[in-house]
Amino acid sequence: MWGAVASVAGQLLGTFVLRPYVVGFLAFFLVAGVRDIGRVRTVALLLWGGAVALVAELVSTRIGVPFGFYHYTGETRAFELFLSNVPFFSPLSFPFLAYASFCLARRTFGPDWATTRGGRTRLVVVAGALMMLLDVVIDPAAVRGGRWFLGHIFYYPDGGLYFGVPLSNFVGWLLVGWLTIGIYVWGEHRAGRSRPLAADRGAPGLGIALYYLVLAVNLSVTFWIGEELIAAAGILVHAGLYLILYGVNKVTVGQWSAEPLTAPAMTGGQPRP
Repeated sequence: MWGAVASVAGQLLGTFVLRPYVVGFLAFFLVAGVRDIGRVRTVALLLWGGAVALVAELVSTRIGVPFGFYHYTGETRAFELFLSNVPFFSPLSFPFLAYASFCLARRTFGPDWATTRGGRTRLVVVAGALMMLLDVVIDPAAVRGGRWFLGHIFYYPDGGLYFGVPLSNFVGWLLVGWLTIGIYVWGEHRAGRSRPLAADRGAPGLGIALYYLVLAVNLSVTFWIGEELIAAAGILVHAGLYLILYGVNKVTVGQWSAEPLTAPAMTGGQPRP
């Protein structure tokens, strides 16, 4: 028994050593999340988002739903933790990507998004789309992982239309984003039903910074490995996205001020746990 525990611990340590960029993003998320939504909600989002992503990956690598059919090579199985055939770091990445997208959507719609069912629905729809749009850079870079420090960890046997990535992958990201963020928002609303509807008093600024940090790192990788077309596509998509989000914010809120980005994490005037 102790030998198995030691083996898992060693593989987990190997994941942290082999994937320091994931660990860095995860640490950023934990700091931002605790400041924004509190410790309990941050841990809940981490566990829920990781579970959703793990199930999605286990199913996709077997029957091709929801991301499309792909295989993990297992080349690093001796050096990092795997959950069945899925490297642990992969589903671990989805919660912080979902949180970052959630923050950017909150900033777009302003703090009153939480006060109506329509506002919550719009936020979930947009946050899922924002998470999926990160993948227009992440996945094309990842399938070329053998040319950078990610390594050749997976492949699509039939390739794909978008720089080797099948369009079904983006549908999968959209669904996973909607499910992860949607259930979190639903749970938050259910937990607060006994209280009057309150505007979002959180501080999404660090989460927004995380969104663009992840994007910048992946764009840098595409330039580094000489995939300028992937980088150009990603820049074009996200430049257009920024203009759309800015326009929506101007209509729904009025002006992008710095105050909501630096406010302490509060709900209804009370600190979050």
